[in-house]
Amino acid sequence: MFHIKTPIYFLLLIVSSFFSINSFAFELPKEFTSLGKKTYSHKEIFKLHNEAPLSGNNGDADEIKTALLSQYSRWKGTQYHLGGTTHQGVDCSALMQHLFNDSLHHPLPRTTFEQIKNGKKVSKNNLQPGDLVFFKTTDADRHVGVYIGDNQFIHASKIEGVTISSLDNQYWVNHYETARRLELMS
Repeated sequence: MFHIKTPIYFLLLIVSSFFSINSFAFELPKEFTSLGKKTYSHKEIFKLHNEAPLSGNNGDADEIKTALLSQYSRWKGTQYHLGGTTHQGVDCSALMQHLFNDSLHHPLPRTTFEQIKNGKKVSKNNLQPGDLVFFKTTDADRHVGVYIGDNQFIHASKIEGVTISSLDNQYWVNHYETARRLELMS
């Protein structure tokens, strides 16, 4: 009996190890393929002692993009819900709160009206990963997302839920308002 259990146990251990080591590769989000082959450790992303990377000339755009995409993978597809703040439903400004707090350790105010007052204005042609992009969708409403490079931004879409969209999309071109660069320090 001992001789039968040992090979079966050993076989199960090898099979489970194989799948646990390789399972991450089966459903890798397409957004991560553009990051190249370099991998970032937690220490590299947040430096030492949980310091957030700095934006602008001081920070590494790839580190900021990687940190934001890591959080995006947790929110991707979450449906839009005005006033929502959870994975059951989230609006654009609450998503920005979560992304910035959880990936860059930077708190943001709750509403787009307050978020647009933070940081300094940056022109559309000088956007860097981590910049907030704002859109005037109606006379009374505003929408916010975070730029991740390559003319793309993460946001909570009313139709698609949490997604990545292009700033070249004619809807976003027509409604673009401004962008703000935050001083990302813990």
